[in-house]
Amino acid sequence: MDHRLSDLSETLIGSEIVKLGGDIREKIRKGERIYNFTVGDFDPRIFPIPKSLEDGIVEAYRMHFTNYPAAEGNLDLRQSISSFLKEWEGLDYSPEEILVASGGRPLIYSLFRTLADKDDKIIYAVPSWNNNHYTHFVGGQHVIIDTTVENNFMPRAADMKAHIKGATLICLCSPQNPTGTTISRKDLESICDMVLEENAGRTAKEKKLYLMYDQMYWHLTYGDTVHYDPVSLRPAMKPYTIYIDAISKVFAATGVRVGWAFGPTSVINKMKALLTHIGAWAPMAEQKATAAFLLEKEAIEEYLHHFKKEIELRLRRIYEGFMILKGESFNVDAIAPQGGIYLTVKIDLTGKITEDGRVLNDQPDVTSYILDDAKLALVPFSAFGAAKSPWYRLSVGTCNKDEISSMFGQLRRSLHKLS
Repeated sequence: MDHRLSDLSETLIGSEIVKLGGDIREKIRKGERIYNFTVGDFDPRIFPIPKSLEDGIVEAYRMHFTNYPAAEGNLDLRQSISSFLKEWEGLDYSPEEILVASGGRPLIYSLFRTLADKDDKIIYAVPSWNNNHYTHFVGGQHVIIDTTVENNFMPRAADMKAHIKGATLICLCSPQNPTGTTISRKDLESICDMVLEENAGRTAKEKKLYLMYDQMYWHLTYGDTVHYDPVSLRPAMKPYTIYIDAISKVFAATGVRVGWAFGPTSVINKMKALLTHIGAWAPMAEQKATAAFLLEKEAIEEYLHHFKKEIELRLRRIYEGFMILKGESFNVDAIAPQGGIYLTVKIDLTGKITEDGRVLNDQPDVTSYILDDAKLALVPFSAFGAAKSPWYRLSVGTCNKDEISSMFGQLRRSLHKLS
Protein backbone atom coordinates (compact mmCIF):
# COMPACT_ATOMS: atom_id res chain seq x y z
CA MET A 1 0.00 0.00 0.00
CA ASP A 2 1.29 3.45 -0.92
CA HIS A 3 1.25 6.11 1.78
CA ARG A 4 1.66 9.82 1.27
CA LEU A 5 5.08 11.09 2.19
CA SER A 6 6.39 14.65 2.64
CA ASP A 7 5.30 17.40 0.29
CA LEU A 8 8.91 17.76 -0.84
CA SER A 9 9.31 14.11 -1.76
CA GLU A 10 5.88 13.95 -3.37
CA THR A 11 6.55 17.00 -5.57
CA LEU A 12 10.22 16.40 -6.37
CA ILE A 13 10.89 16.21 -10.10
CA GLY A 14 13.09 13.33 -11.17
CA SER A 15 16.21 13.95 -13.23
CA GLU A 16 15.62 13.79 -16.98
CA ILE A 17 19.32 13.05 -17.41
CA VAL A 18 19.05 9.98 -15.15
CA LYS A 19 16.02 8.75 -17.13
CA LEU A 20 17.81 9.29 -20.42
CA GLY A 21 20.84 7.49 -19.01
CA GLY A 22 18.66 4.49 -18.21
CA ASP A 23 17.37 4.38 -21.80
CA ILE A 24 20.94 4.54 -23.10
CA ARG A 25 22.18 1.75 -20.82
CA GLU A 26 19.32 -0.48 -21.95
CA LYS A 27 20.22 0.07 -25.61
CA ILE A 28 23.89 -0.68 -24.91
CA ARG A 29 22.87 -3.81 -22.98
CA LYS A 30 21.04 -4.99 -26.09
CA GLY A 31 24.21 -4.55 -28.14
CA GLU A 32 23.55 -1.19 -29.79
CA ARG A 33 26.45 1.17 -30.41
CA ILE A 34 25.49 4.53 -28.91
CA TYR A 35 27.44 7.77 -29.29
CA ASN A 36 26.83 8.95 -25.73
CA PHE A 37 27.41 12.68 -25.20
CA THR A 38 25.05 13.04 -22.23
CA VAL A 39 27.30 12.59 -19.22
CA GLY A 40 28.90 15.59 -17.49
CA ASP A 41 31.70 13.32 -16.41
CA PHE A 42 34.98 11.92 -17.71
CA ASP A 43 36.09 8.53 -18.94
CA PRO A 44 39.20 8.00 -16.76
CA ARG A 45 40.74 5.86 -19.50
CA ILE A 46 40.74 8.98 -21.69
CA PHE A 47 41.03 11.69 -19.04
CA PRO A 48 42.71 10.35 -15.88
CA ILE A 49 43.20 12.59 -12.86
CA PRO A 50 46.68 14.13 -12.40
CA LYS A 51 49.26 11.46 -11.50
CA SER A 52 50.61 13.34 -8.48
CA LEU A 53 47.07 13.77 -7.12
CA GLU A 54 46.38 10.06 -7.59
CA ASP A 55 49.66 9.12 -5.91
CA GLY A 56 48.90 11.52 -3.06
CA ILE A 57 45.50 9.92 -2.43
CA VAL A 58 46.96 6.41 -2.36
CA GLU A 59 49.77 7.51 -0.03
CA ALA A 60 47.33 9.31 2.29
CA TYR A 61 45.34 6.10 2.74
CA ARG A 62 48.54 4.17 3.39
CA MET A 63 49.34 6.72 6.08
CA HIS A 64 45.93 5.93 7.61
CA PHE A 65 44.22 9.25 6.99
CA THR A 66 40.85 7.55 7.35
CA ASN A 67 39.24 9.42 10.26
CA TYR A 68 36.79 12.33 10.23
CA PRO A 69 38.10 15.56 8.70
CA ALA A 70 37.43 18.94 10.28
CA ALA A 71 33.83 20.05 9.72
CA GLU A 72 34.90 23.10 7.71
CA GLY A 73 37.63 21.20 5.88
CA ASN A 74 41.15 20.50 7.10
CA LEU A 75 43.20 23.60 7.79
CA ASP A 76 46.03 22.54 5.49
CA LEU A 77 43.59 22.17 2.58
CA ARG A 78 41.91 25.52 3.25
CA GLN A 79 45.34 27.15 3.41
CA SER A 80 46.24 25.56 0.07
CA ILE A 81 42.97 26.70 -1.48
CA SER A 82 43.65 30.22 -0.21
CA SER A 83 47.09 30.16 -1.87
CA PHE A 84 45.66 28.59 -5.03
CA LEU A 85 43.02 31.32 -5.37
CA LYS A 86 45.63 34.04 -4.92
CA GLU A 87 48.09 32.47 -7.35
CA TRP A 88 45.67 31.56 -10.13
CA GLU A 89 42.83 34.08 -9.87
CA GLY A 90 44.19 36.96 -7.82
CA LEU A 91 41.46 36.51 -5.18
CA ASP A 92 42.40 37.14 -1.54
CA TYR A 93 40.43 34.84 0.78
CA SER A 94 41.63 33.59 4.15
CA PRO A 95 41.14 29.96 5.29
CA GLU A 96 38.34 31.21 7.57
CA GLU A 97 36.41 32.36 4.49
CA ILE A 98 36.64 28.91 2.84
CA LEU A 99 34.41 25.86 3.39
CA VAL A 100 35.23 22.40 2.06
CA ALA A 101 32.71 19.67 1.25
CA SER A 102 32.29 16.57 -0.92
CA GLY A 103 32.02 18.43 -4.21
CA GLY A 104 29.86 21.37 -5.22
CA ARG A 105 26.39 19.91 -4.59
CA PRO A 106 26.32 19.97 -0.77
CA LEU A 107 27.81 23.45 -0.83
CA ILE A 108 25.10 24.74 -3.15
CA TYR A 109 22.42 23.03 -1.08
CA SER A 110 23.75 24.47 2.18
CA LEU A 111 24.00 27.92 0.58
CA PHE A 112 20.35 27.82 -0.50
CA ARG A 113 19.37 26.64 2.98
CA THR A 114 21.45 29.36 4.64
CA LEU A 115 20.07 32.25 2.60
CA ALA A 116 16.54 31.39 1.55
CA ASP A 117 13.30 31.04 3.50
CA LYS A 118 10.05 29.72 2.09
CA ASP A 119 8.67 31.98 -0.64
CA ASP A 120 11.90 33.99 -0.94
CA LYS A 121 12.58 35.08 -4.51
CA ILE A 122 15.47 33.21 -6.14
CA ILE A 123 16.57 34.44 -9.55
CA TYR A 124 18.16 32.09 -12.04
CA ALA A 125 18.44 31.77 -15.79
CA VAL A 126 17.38 28.79 -17.87
CA PRO A 127 18.86 26.62 -19.11
CA SER A 128 21.02 26.10 -16.03
CA TRP A 129 22.05 23.21 -13.85
CA ASN A 130 19.74 22.27 -10.95
CA ASN A 131 18.78 25.78 -9.79
CA ASN A 132 15.15 24.83 -10.27
CA HIS A 133 15.55 21.81 -8.00
CA TYR A 134 17.45 23.64 -5.25
CA THR A 135 14.82 26.39 -5.27
CA HIS A 136 12.18 23.70 -4.87
CA PHE A 137 14.11 22.18 -1.94
CA VAL A 138 13.82 25.40 0.05
CA GLY A 139 10.30 26.28 -1.07
CA GLY A 140 11.58 29.41 -2.77
CA GLN A 141 9.80 31.50 -5.37
CA HIS A 142 11.17 30.65 -8.82
CA VAL A 143 12.11 33.78 -10.76
CA ILE A 144 13.10 32.31 -14.10
CA ILE A 145 15.06 34.34 -16.64
CA ASP A 146 14.74 32.92 -20.14
CA THR A 147 17.90 33.26 -22.19
CA THR A 148 18.47 33.09 -25.93
CA VAL A 149 21.15 32.10 -28.41
CA GLU A 150 21.62 35.80 -29.24
CA ASN A 151 23.17 36.38 -25.78
CA ASN A 152 24.92 32.99 -25.63
CA PHE A 153 22.26 31.68 -23.24
CA MET A 154 23.62 33.91 -20.47
CA PRO A 155 21.42 36.29 -18.41
CA ARG A 156 21.81 40.07 -18.36
CA ALA A 157 21.12 42.67 -15.70
CA ALA A 158 18.33 44.13 -17.83
CA ASP A 159 16.59 40.74 -17.77
CA MET A 160 16.67 40.67 -13.96
CA LYS A 161 16.09 44.30 -13.08
CA ALA A 162 12.32 44.07 -12.71
CA HIS A 163 12.60 41.13 -10.30
CA ILE A 164 15.29 42.08 -7.77
CA LYS A 165 13.10 43.94 -5.26
CA GLY A 166 12.87 41.59 -2.31
CA ALA A 167 14.97 38.88 -3.98
CA THR A 168 17.37 36.88 -1.82
CA LEU A 169 19.67 35.15 -4.29
CA ILE A 170 20.88 35.41 -7.88
CA CYS A 171 22.46 32.25 -9.31
CA LEU A 172 25.15 32.53 -11.99
CA CYS A 173 27.46 29.94 -13.52
CA SER A 174 30.34 30.66 -15.91
CA PRO A 175 31.52 28.79 -17.91
CA GLN A 176 27.99 27.48 -17.79
CA ASN A 177 26.61 24.00 -17.44
CA PRO A 178 24.84 23.10 -19.74
CA THR A 179 25.77 25.57 -22.48
CA GLY A 180 29.56 25.81 -22.34
CA THR A 181 29.18 29.57 -22.80
CA THR A 182 30.65 32.31 -20.62
CA ILE A 183 29.41 35.60 -19.26
CA SER A 184 30.96 38.73 -20.73
CA ARG A 185 32.80 41.28 -18.63
CA LYS A 186 30.22 43.95 -19.45
CA ASP A 187 27.26 41.77 -18.48
CA LEU A 188 28.85 40.60 -15.22
CA GLU A 189 29.79 44.17 -14.28
CA SER A 190 26.21 45.26 -14.91
CA ILE A 191 24.83 42.50 -12.71
CA CYS A 192 27.30 43.37 -9.93
CA ASP A 193 26.38 47.06 -10.13
CA MET A 194 22.71 46.13 -9.93
CA VAL A 195 23.29 44.02 -6.80
CA LEU A 196 25.33 46.77 -5.14
CA GLU A 197 22.72 49.40 -5.91
CA GLU A 198 19.92 47.20 -4.59
CA ASN A 199 21.74 46.37 -1.35
CA ALA A 200 22.60 50.02 -0.75
CA GLY A 201 18.88 50.76 -0.73
CA ARG A 202 17.89 48.01 1.70
CA THR A 203 17.38 48.73 5.38
CA ALA A 204 19.29 47.07 8.22
CA LYS A 205 16.26 44.85 8.92
CA GLU A 206 16.04 43.57 5.36
CA LYS A 207 17.94 40.61 3.97
CA LYS A 208 20.68 41.48 1.53
CA LEU A 209 20.71 40.22 -2.05
CA TYR A 210 23.46 37.64 -2.56
CA LEU A 211 25.11 36.27 -5.68
CA MET A 212 26.07 32.61 -6.00
CA TYR A 213 28.85 32.33 -8.55
CA ASP A 214 29.44 28.76 -9.70
CA GLN A 215 32.80 28.72 -11.46
CA MET A 216 33.40 24.98 -11.48
CA TYR A 217 34.79 25.13 -15.03
CA TRP A 218 36.68 28.41 -14.85
CA HIS A 219 40.11 27.02 -15.81
CA LEU A 220 38.63 25.50 -18.97
CA THR A 221 38.32 28.38 -21.44
CA TYR A 222 39.33 28.32 -25.10
CA GLY A 223 40.58 30.66 -27.77
CA ASP A 224 40.15 34.32 -26.82
CA THR A 225 37.60 33.57 -24.10
CA VAL A 226 38.43 35.15 -20.71
CA HIS A 227 36.93 34.09 -17.39
CA TYR A 228 35.64 36.95 -15.25
CA ASP A 229 34.48 36.85 -11.64
CA PRO A 230 32.42 39.29 -9.55
CA VAL A 231 34.88 40.34 -6.84
CA SER A 232 37.79 40.89 -9.25
CA LEU A 233 35.58 43.23 -11.30
CA ARG A 234 33.83 44.87 -8.34
CA PRO A 235 35.67 44.47 -4.99
CA ALA A 236 32.60 45.87 -3.22
CA MET A 237 30.82 42.61 -4.14
CA LYS A 238 32.91 40.61 -1.66
CA PRO A 239 30.32 40.76 1.18
CA TYR A 240 27.58 39.55 -1.17
CA THR A 241 29.28 36.87 -3.32
CA ILE A 242 29.67 33.18 -2.56
CA TYR A 243 31.78 31.21 -5.02
CA ILE A 244 31.39 27.48 -5.69
CA ASP A 245 34.43 25.60 -6.99
CA ALA A 246 36.08 22.16 -6.90
CA ILE A 247 38.66 19.85 -8.41
CA SER A 248 35.80 17.91 -10.04
CA LYS A 249 35.92 19.27 -13.58
CA VAL A 250 39.22 21.10 -13.94
CA PHE A 251 41.20 17.98 -12.94
CA ALA A 252 38.73 15.37 -14.26
CA ALA A 253 38.23 14.35 -10.62
CA THR A 254 34.45 14.09 -10.42
CA GLY A 255 34.57 11.02 -8.17
CA VAL A 256 37.28 12.30 -5.85
CA ARG A 257 34.70 14.61 -4.21
CA VAL A 258 36.61 17.66 -3.03
CA GLY A 259 34.88 21.01 -3.46
CA TRP A 260 34.94 24.37 -1.76
CA ALA A 261 32.89 27.52 -1.30
CA PHE A 262 34.36 30.88 -0.35
CA GLY A 263 32.73 34.10 0.65
CA PRO A 264 31.79 36.24 3.68
CA THR A 265 32.34 34.43 6.99
CA SER A 266 28.82 35.33 8.14
CA VAL A 267 27.48 33.05 5.39
CA ILE A 268 30.29 30.49 5.32
CA ASN A 269 29.95 29.79 9.06
CA LYS A 270 26.21 29.14 8.75
CA MET A 271 26.81 26.83 5.79
CA LYS A 272 29.38 24.99 7.91
CA ALA A 273 26.84 24.59 10.73
CA LEU A 274 24.37 23.02 8.29
CA LEU A 275 26.95 20.64 6.89
CA THR A 276 27.90 19.44 10.38
CA HIS A 277 24.43 17.89 10.54
CA ILE A 278 24.45 16.59 6.96
CA GLY A 279 27.99 15.23 7.16
CA ALA A 280 28.81 15.80 3.47
CA TRP A 281 32.54 16.09 4.10
CA ALA A 282 35.25 15.46 1.57
CA PRO A 283 37.14 12.29 2.62
CA MET A 284 40.20 12.83 4.79
CA ALA A 285 42.72 11.18 2.45
CA GLU A 286 41.45 13.08 -0.58
CA GLN A 287 41.69 16.33 1.38
CA LYS A 288 45.30 15.61 2.33
CA ALA A 289 46.25 14.81 -1.27
CA THR A 290 44.43 17.86 -2.67
CA ALA A 291 46.11 20.13 -0.11
CA ALA A 292 49.50 19.06 -1.44
CA PHE A 293 48.52 19.04 -5.12
CA LEU A 294 47.08 22.56 -5.24
CA LEU A 295 50.53 23.93 -4.37
CA GLU A 296 52.24 22.08 -7.25
CA LYS A 297 52.05 24.86 -9.82
CA GLU A 298 54.29 23.18 -12.39
CA ALA A 299 52.35 19.90 -12.23
CA ILE A 300 49.06 21.77 -12.54
CA GLU A 301 50.27 23.77 -15.55
CA GLU A 302 51.53 20.61 -17.26
CA TYR A 303 48.27 18.77 -16.63
CA LEU A 304 46.05 21.66 -17.78
CA HIS A 305 48.08 22.19 -20.96
CA HIS A 306 47.38 18.64 -22.14
CA PHE A 307 43.85 18.37 -20.67
CA LYS A 308 42.56 21.62 -22.15
CA LYS A 309 44.11 20.86 -25.52
CA GLU A 310 42.35 17.49 -25.71
CA ILE A 311 38.98 18.85 -24.56
CA GLU A 312 39.15 21.77 -26.99
CA LEU A 313 40.14 19.50 -29.85
CA ARG A 314 36.96 17.46 -29.36
CA LEU A 315 34.73 20.50 -28.94
CA ARG A 316 36.08 22.18 -32.07
CA ARG A 317 35.93 19.07 -34.24
CA ILE A 318 32.30 18.49 -33.28
CA TYR A 319 31.47 22.18 -33.75
CA GLU A 320 33.04 22.10 -37.20
CA GLY A 321 31.07 18.94 -38.02
CA PHE A 322 27.81 20.68 -37.18
CA MET A 323 28.82 23.67 -39.29
CA ILE A 324 29.41 21.33 -42.25
CA LEU A 325 25.94 19.82 -41.79
CA LYS A 326 24.48 23.31 -41.54
CA GLY A 327 26.24 24.21 -44.78
CA GLU A 328 24.56 21.18 -46.36
CA SER A 329 21.19 22.80 -45.53
CA PHE A 330 20.31 20.54 -42.61
CA ASN A 331 18.50 22.42 -39.86
CA VAL A 332 21.26 22.16 -37.28
CA ASP A 333 23.54 24.70 -35.60
CA ALA A 334 26.07 25.10 -32.77
CA ILE A 335 27.78 27.77 -30.69
CA ALA A 336 31.57 27.90 -31.03
CA PRO A 337 33.39 26.48 -27.98
CA GLN A 338 33.97 28.98 -25.18
CA GLY A 339 34.49 27.02 -21.96
CA GLY A 340 33.83 23.89 -19.94
CA ILE A 341 33.34 20.46 -21.47
CA TYR A 342 30.07 21.25 -23.24
CA LEU A 343 28.95 22.30 -26.69
CA THR A 344 25.55 23.86 -27.33
CA VAL A 345 24.06 22.30 -30.46
CA LYS A 346 20.75 22.70 -32.27
CA ILE A 347 18.86 19.91 -34.03
CA ASP A 348 15.55 21.29 -35.25
CA LEU A 349 13.56 18.48 -36.89
CA THR A 350 10.05 19.15 -35.61
CA GLY A 351 7.51 18.48 -38.34
CA LYS A 352 9.79 16.14 -40.28
CA ILE A 353 8.53 12.69 -41.30
CA THR A 354 10.50 9.48 -40.79
CA GLU A 355 10.88 6.70 -43.37
CA ASP A 356 8.06 4.74 -41.73
CA GLY A 357 5.70 7.74 -41.95
CA ARG A 358 5.92 8.88 -38.37
CA VAL A 359 5.75 12.65 -37.79
CA LEU A 360 8.20 14.19 -35.34
CA ASN A 361 5.57 16.29 -33.60
CA ASP A 362 7.69 17.84 -30.88
CA GLN A 363 11.20 18.00 -29.45
CA PRO A 364 10.89 14.81 -27.37
CA ASP A 365 10.10 13.02 -30.65
CA VAL A 366 13.26 14.54 -32.15
CA THR A 367 15.34 13.47 -29.16
CA SER A 368 14.03 9.92 -29.45
CA TYR A 369 14.66 9.85 -33.20
CA ILE A 370 18.30 10.94 -33.01
CA LEU A 371 18.85 8.38 -30.24
CA ASP A 372 17.01 5.49 -31.94
CA ASP A 373 18.13 6.09 -35.52
CA ALA A 374 21.32 8.17 -35.36
CA LYS A 375 22.42 6.44 -32.13
CA LEU A 376 23.31 9.90 -30.84
CA ALA A 377 22.53 10.66 -27.19
CA LEU A 378 22.30 14.32 -26.18
CA VAL A 379 20.59 16.12 -23.27
CA PRO A 380 17.80 18.52 -24.27
CA PHE A 381 17.77 21.94 -22.65
CA SER A 382 14.38 21.05 -21.17
CA ALA A 383 16.34 18.88 -18.71
CA PHE A 384 17.84 22.12 -17.37
CA GLY A 385 14.60 23.95 -16.66
CA ALA A 386 14.14 25.52 -20.08
CA ALA A 387 11.07 25.23 -22.25
CA LYS A 388 11.24 22.52 -24.89
CA SER A 389 13.46 23.84 -27.65
CA PRO A 390 15.70 22.45 -30.40
CA TRP A 391 18.88 23.12 -28.38
CA TYR A 392 20.92 20.42 -26.63
CA ARG A 393 23.92 19.96 -24.35
CA LEU A 394 26.70 17.86 -25.83
CA SER A 395 29.39 16.73 -23.36
CA VAL A 396 32.81 15.53 -24.53
CA GLY A 397 34.16 14.16 -21.24
CA THR A 398 33.73 10.56 -22.41
CA CYS A 399 34.32 11.24 -26.12
CA ASN A 400 36.75 9.06 -28.03
CA LYS A 401 37.96 11.45 -30.72
CA ASP A 402 38.42 8.59 -33.20
CA GLU A 403 34.63 8.07 -33.19
CA ILE A 404 33.68 11.66 -34.09
CA SER A 405 33.74 11.14 -37.86
CA SER A 406 31.65 7.93 -37.66
CA MET A 407 29.17 9.72 -35.37
CA PHE A 408 28.67 12.42 -37.99
CA GLY A 409 28.34 9.80 -40.72
CA GLN A 410 25.52 8.15 -38.79
CA LEU A 411 23.83 11.48 -38.01
CA ARG A 412 24.02 12.59 -41.66
CA ARG A 413 22.37 9.33 -42.79
CA SER A 414 19.55 9.82 -40.27
CA LEU A 415 18.99 13.40 -41.37
CA HIS A 416 18.85 12.33 -45.04
CA LYS A 417 16.09 9.82 -44.22
CA LEU A 418 13.68 12.53 -43.12
CA SER A 419 11.27 14.30 -45.42
